Amino acid sequence: MINTIVNRASEGKFVLIAEIGVNYYDIAKKMNISVMDAAKLMVKEAKFAGVHAVKFQSYKADTLAAKESPSYWDTNEESTSSQYELFKKYDSLSYNEYKELSEYCENLGVEFLSTPFDIESANYLNDLMNIYKISSSDLNNLILVEHIAKKDKPILLSVGASDEDEIIRTIELIRKYNNQKLVLLHCVLEYPTQYEHANLNKIISLNNLKNKYKDLITGYSDHTKPDEYADIIKTAYNLGAIVVEKHFTLDKTLPGNDHYHAMDTNDVKKAIEGIEFIDKIRGSYELKYLESELSARENARRSLIAATCIKKGTVITKDMLTFKRPGTGISPAELNKVIGKVALCDIYEDTILKYEMIN
Repeated sequence: MINTIVNRASEGKFVLIAEIGVNYYDIAKKMNISVMDAAKLMVKEAKFAGVHAVKFQSYKADTLAAKESPSYWDTNEESTSSQYELFKKYDSLSYNEYKELSEYCENLGVEFLSTPFDIESANYLNDLMNIYKISSSDLNNLILVEHIAKKDKPILLSVGASDEDEIIRTIELIRKYNNQKLVLLHCVLEYPTQYEHANLNKIISLNNLKNKYKDLITGYSDHTKPDEYADIIKTAYNLGAIVVEKHFTLDKTLPGNDHYHAMDTNDVKKAIEGIEFIDKIRGSYELKYLESELSARENARRSLIAATCIKKGTVITKDMLTFKRPGTGISPAELNKVIGKVALCDIYEDTILKYEMIN
């Protein structure tokens, strides 16, 4: 199975996950095609746009939400007011369909994963993917967390709507059974997340947890509406989020569900191109000059210059010297090595001093 997420993230390379979730149901209805054909179409479009992995959601409404569970999303965007009623619309797929999607992704060259929301789906997905995702909504569902941790695979853990104590408790539970890579995804459980609520500086705090826990990777699960220049994703990356997941759709104008805050293929391309440009300009962490600076380093720096004519045999004093460009002679930093030396030849005014001229 393809293992792009962990491989790229371990090398510090950006990873973009298109969370198809259950958006393919609406795409199928719009295009008058089967649900599976719509899911595959979304995988293909996401892959060709440049994503590194695609993620679905595996659940059954009957085991996920009580029938009286209220909504937590903006009902102006998604009018369904019951979680149970919403999830019931999108829960028809099971093992055989996800197996088919996993194989399709493998053949296409994009990593497949799906978020399990119950023990049953966590079990049947085990053979279909290399990495698990634990939703923010299940961070305190320690029964499910422990069950997934015991699968001994890398984990993506969203930490939305959680405080530090809850995050630490869940990390330590996972680490009790699992020492694989653990990606902590900053997340805001607000659908959609207002830009001023994105709270991206929290990524830095998650990054700091690497000092305490081994093999942590920092990421971001984004629920904001796509911005014009992908600034949200680019800022998250600059703050340390190596792995970014965002809902994906083929039509952002579709009402309801997760289309209204999802990225489309154009958004994917903008994000990928933006990150590539950031990587280009970031360069190295080494405190050293670049080869491209060699000419300027030599010619824009200064050398010790004779401020007056210095006759052969003269003992050189400070007032006989000045400093000017280029830097092809003795550096002003070595002034003390020159003062008190004797001129071996006549050194004319405005001459660049060289060590062969003095002794």
